[in-house]
Amino acid sequence: MHNLMRIGTRGSALALWQAHYVGRRLINLDSSLQIEIVPIVTEADRRQDVSLSDFGGKGLFIKELEQALSDCHIDIAVHSMKDVSVTVPPQFMIPVILERANPYDALVSNQFAGLSALPQGARVGTCSLRRRSQLLSVRPDLRILHLRGNVQTRLEKLDANNFDATLLAVSGLKRLGYENRISEILCGEKHIPSPGQGALGIECRSDDLLTADLIAPLNHGSSCIAVESERSVNRILGGSCHVPIGIHAVIGKEQLMISGSVGSPDGSEVVRSSVSGQAAQADELADRLAVELIRLGAEEILREFG
Repeated sequence: MHNLMRIGTRGSALALWQAHYVGRRLINLDSSLQIEIVPIVTEADRRQDVSLSDFGGKGLFIKELEQALSDCHIDIAVHSMKDVSVTVPPQFMIPVILERANPYDALVSNQFAGLSALPQGARVGTCSLRRRSQLLSVRPDLRILHLRGNVQTRLEKLDANNFDATLLAVSGLKRLGYENRISEILCGEKHIPSPGQGALGIECRSDDLLTADLIAPLNHGSSCIAVESERSVNRILGGSCHVPIGIHAVIGKEQLMISGSVGSPDGSEVVRSSVSGQAAQADELADRLAVELIRLGAEEILREFG
């Protein structure tokens, strides 16, 4: 029986919140469990001045965490699923997806009530090619400026008037108590979130079945199906965490609907589609959506990121 569970996490306030949340959930399962939070600095955290797409994408957020797992320095790692690469190395597994929070993007501005209220040429800070593409497809007049960093850093730069607005995940803002900073939640077919956004996953070693069994009750079935179907579409498209792909799956009454969009960085080309059917056919639906997006021209758009 485990007496100690070492939880690896990035060191940002949001990542620490997520790790502590998982720790509390595990203690609720087994009150005798001792929790140790192990913060790990990743290369992506150290290189805040460089665009993620310039040095390997968001997978760098988890490389050091997986190394710590491999070295047995930690027992589990907690990830935002939108940061997890489309394929997980065979020596690891993600047996748990917790119940998903709001998956959408929030526009945050100190002066303007929402996207349509932004003036001509407004400065919007983001490092996400998906967010850039989706914004420019709706508002090609906007000036998209590079902005990386944790939630607090981005809000501080917005407050310093370096930008007129920025986009952040609704889930992260709510988890850190910044819900009042949300000017508008962007949703609908023109604002499809990143695969896995709003969902937390727990990774462990593939051969550590004791840990996998211990954490298994935290898995949320419908959230797991939705997130895995989004990741399947992304995998089939040959995408990654740093290309302009939005995929969002919703489950209701055993029905699954998956929506997807692929856009050029300047927003001038966008293809969108959606499929629906039985949730039990999630893999087939993911295949169908990917094939349809490719038919509409996704492959040509994504070729420049190959």
